[in-house]
Amino acid sequence: MNSFTGIALIAIGSFASAVYYWPLKRLTNWSWETSWLVQGLFAWIIGPWCIAVITVPHLFEIIGSSPWHSIYMPVLFGLGWGIGGLTWGLSIRYLGIGLGNSLPLGITLALSTLIPPFMDGTASHLFVQRQGIITICGIVIALTGIALCGRAATLKDREVNASDNGKADGFNSRKGFAVALVAGIMSACFALGEKSGQSMVEIAKQLNPGSIWVYNPVYAIILIGGFIANVIYCVYMSIQRKSFSDFRKPGTGKYYGLAAFAGLLWFSQFVFKGMGTSKMSADMSYITWCLLFSLVIVFSNMIGMVTGEWKGVSGKTIRVLSFGLLVMLVSVLVIGFAPVL
Repeated sequence: MNSFTGIALIAIGSFASAVYYWPLKRLTNWSWETSWLVQGLFAWIIGPWCIAVITVPHLFEIIGSSPWHSIYMPVLFGLGWGIGGLTWGLSIRYLGIGLGNSLPLGITLALSTLIPPFMDGTASHLFVQRQGIITICGIVIALTGIALCGRAATLKDREVNASDNGKADGFNSRKGFAVALVAGIMSACFALGEKSGQSMVEIAKQLNPGSIWVYNPVYAIILIGGFIANVIYCVYMSIQRKSFSDFRKPGTGKYYGLAAFAGLLWFSQFVFKGMGTSKMSADMSYITWCLLFSLVIVFSNMIGMVTGEWKGVSGKTIRVLSFGLLVMLVSVLVIGFAPVL
C-alpha cells in the first residue's frame, strides 16, 4: 500500500512538472531571461524555504544540527544541477527537440537512479536481490521508452521543419552530443545532492517522527546552488540584451503573478517527490527519481497530444510516440512495484 501511495504522490509531482511552463508562455512581453529569473526566484528560493518553514517543525535546529558536509555538498550539487539545466537548452539547440531532450534525460534518469545506491554502499542489492534486478530491468525499459519518444520527436521535427533536409537551424551533432552528455551528467546532481543531505533527513525524522515532509530542508538547501547558477546566467543575458527594462514595462504587473505561479508549480514536483520517497522503504528510495522522470515524459507528451503540439504529423510518428509512452508506463509499473514483486 505504501508503494502505491508513493507512486501516486510522485505522479502528482510529475504532472506539476509537465504543466508548469504553461503560465510562462503567456509572458509574451518579457524576454526569456526575465521570465526565467522571476519564476526561478519563487521556484528555487521563496517556494522551497516558505514550504520548509511551514511543513518542517524545528527546521533551523535540523539544519544547525546537521554535519557541515550535508549542507555544503547539497549546495555544490545544486550548483552542478543548475549548470545542467542551462546546458540542456544548448542540447536542444544543437540536436533538436527529440534527441536534445531524450539523450540528456536518459543519462540523468540512469545516473539519478543508479549512483545513490553506490554512495551509501547498497549497490550490491541491485545485482543479487530480486527486487534490485527487477528495478534494473525497469530502468532498461524506461530508457527504451525514452529512445522511442525521442525518435518520435525527431520525426516530428523533420516533418514540421522540412527545410535544410529536415535539420533545424544550428543543428550540430558533434557539439550536440558533447553538450547533451554534460547536461545529462550535471542534471543528475540533484539526486546526488539529495543523497548527500541524507544526514539532514535523518535528523528531521528524529525531530518529526512520522512526517512526510522530511526531505523539504534538503531541497531548500540544494536549490540555493541552482539559484546561483541560473541567476549568474540570467543577469549576463540581461546585460547582453539590455532587457532589465522588462521589470518596469507597463501592463506587465500580472506577469509577476504568472511567473510566481509557474515557479511554485515547478517546485511542487519535489514536494510530492519527497512525500512519495518517504512512503518507500529506505533501500528502495532510489527508484523514485526514475519514476519521477518517466512520468514527466509520459504526462508531457500526453498533454502535447491533447493540446495539438503533434497536430499535422504522420500516423507513423504518432504510433512511435504512442508505443514509447506505453513502454514508459510499463517501466513505471515495473519499477514502482519492484519492492512487492
